[in-house]
Amino acid sequence: MAQPGKLTRAIDAYQMLKQEIRTNSLPQGFQSPEPELALRLGVSRTTLREALIRLESEGLIELIPRRGVRVLPLRAEDMKEIYDILILLEPEVAADLASRRLSEQELSPLHEATLRMEAALDRGDLETWAAADDQFHMGMLELHGNRRLMSIIPELWVQMYRARMVTLRLRELPFQSNIEHRSIVDSIRDGDADRARAEFRAHRQRAAHELVSILARSGLGQL
Repeated sequence: MAQPGKLTRAIDAYQMLKQEIRTNSLPQGFQSPEPELALRLGVSRTTLREALIRLESEGLIELIPRRGVRVLPLRAEDMKEIYDILILLEPEVAADLASRRLSEQELSPLHEATLRMEAALDRGDLETWAAADDQFHMGMLELHGNRRLMSIIPELWVQMYRARMVTLRLRELPFQSNIEHRSIVDSIRDGDADRARAEFRAHRQRAAHELVSILARSGLGQL
């Protein structure tokens, strides 16, 4: 059994590396020998290896014998699979929330995230916009309250966030996304489950087509 201190250090290393991969501080194709990475993080190679095995299981890196660790590329086909799953799950979350006839207070996290997205876009601050978009989607999951969905879906969002940050300035400004988010909130507030489901599905389908097309055209996933 792992000692508590060692386990904590492995979790810290895992979370630090995952955040760096998520935000592309460690970009796709980045490669490093394990000893260098362990030195940078200030952990032992054994502790680092525990973190890396977990990241590999999540499809974020590959461990290459005698060559270290490599951050996996964002392949268009992988993103399509991720969006296919989200398109099956998330619209049902929206529909279920609509069926609950939530109060304005309960919906306030979604309103606040939408306002943050709109304000960020007005300033041209795409990084803050992306963070507010994450806040919106996480807010929906938290309102829904299904613990298993809250463990499954955010893992898919990590890959999606990576792709979004890489392509953020290769797309048109996301004014349409802001409009769709506000309309989804309105549908949930109005208790219209069918409309909430349809709008959320269309929102994800449009975003998937846009992002996957850019990855396929640009060759960004060929590193």
